[in-house]
Amino acid sequence: MIAIVESRADRASEHICRQLRERADWTELTDDDLPAADGGGTYYRTDGAELRSFDELHIDLERPADAFDCDPDLLVFASRHSGDTGALLTGHFTGNFGPAEFGGESDALAEAAPNALNRLLEAFDEYAPERYDVGMECTHHGPSEVGCPSLFAELGSGDEQWDDPAGADAVARAILELRTVNPHRSRQVVGFGGNHYAPRFGRVVRETAWAVGHVAADWALEAMDHPTTHRAVLERAFEASNADIALLDGEWPVLEETLADLDCRIVSETWLREVDDRPLAVVDAVESELGAVDDGIRFGDRLAESVTVIGLPADLVSTAQGIDPDRVREIVAANTVAFATDNGGSRVGSRAAVPDTTVDSETGDDTDSSDRRTAIIAKLAGVLEKKYDAVTIEDDAVVAEETAFDPALAHQVGVPEGPKFGALADGESVTVDGETVSPERVTIERTRRFPT
Repeated sequence: MIAIVESRADRASEHICRQLRERADWTELTDDDLPAADGGGTYYRTDGAELRSFDELHIDLERPADAFDCDPDLLVFASRHSGDTGALLTGHFTGNFGPAEFGGESDALAEAAPNALNRLLEAFDEYAPERYDVGMECTHHGPSEVGCPSLFAELGSGDEQWDDPAGADAVARAILELRTVNPHRSRQVVGFGGNHYAPRFGRVVRETAWAVGHVAADWALEAMDHPTTHRAVLERAFEASNADIALLDGEWPVLEETLADLDCRIVSETWLREVDDRPLAVVDAVESELGAVDDGIRFGDRLAESVTVIGLPADLVSTAQGIDPDRVREIVAANTVAFATDNGGSRVGSRAAVPDTTVDSETGDDTDSSDRRTAIIAKLAGVLEKKYDAVTIEDDAVVAEETAFDPALAHQVGVPEGPKFGALADGESVTVDGETVSPERVTIERTRRFPT
């Protein structure tokens, strides 16, 4: 059940709520126990939502959830957005990491609804009129105590948009989408740093399985002043976001030290992207046994909380990647829980983590780490067949044989470097001083061994 707050002091809020009342089948009710200014009087109820109106601006309301009969799981402030940002639909959480200049209490944060914000932005993307941008903002202004998880759903950024029926309707439709959404999900982070419109955290919300709770932008951190003297509001950010992981935008060494003392985990955007929706127990096992994601570890397709680290034959991997790098990555990923990479993650390395024991889906037999390594080697040998004439697998090596053009032999029979070299390399005969030189005269048998 969601509670929706309309402010009579905010005409964009009134326009959004007018569209809300037109979009759903509402029952009009009366509450004589509360003044009309404080959410009483006429209010509205529909499937999964209750809508009440207040005289004050949203930022000045404290514990508005108490006015609702529906015991809401989520409260949504239908609000205007003000700024020099043009036509914009945006969402954010409320509270103050430092002094309270616009409602709420200083160093106090309302309970966030990270999963609901994710869904709100998805709905904004779906319903926004063509001329509107969609974004999220950092945590700012009041109220700092709502009574349940909450967020602002805003129409901005000036008079033209506040009076725009299409923009108001888009916000109304997005709010109604939240009726079946849990405020939280299993993986959520708190954000620190960056500008007011939180581009890094917006990318995380849109492009990964992670949700973002409270965000303290650069200006909020500067207003908060020294982190060690504001541990309580930092702790509150994690509590109110139902998170124990932090993502930083920018360099904040003192903040990092303070967060480390709070026993939270600081991760990179790369870490969030690579981990995505993988079980964290699997991630912990990989980083413990194989290495850190930030050091180039990438995840494969297998899932296991108990892994064995194996070595991959470096020369074989390197040569196969020179032939078909995408296929090599596909082979290694399909058979491992994770693997090391080089060149900024672009090339497969020579170490991997595989499940301690798995069951073969075709035979039902147990497959151990040595079997998995053997399977990888066999498939890498198959990649070599694209270049070599014959490839065989021996006990200790993959052996590749080829018949190749030999420039030295071509020189010996008087073939000049240039187009005739190319023709011979392509298997065509050439004529030199009236004599025909066949490709067979200038080829050599080569054998390469790739120790395994």
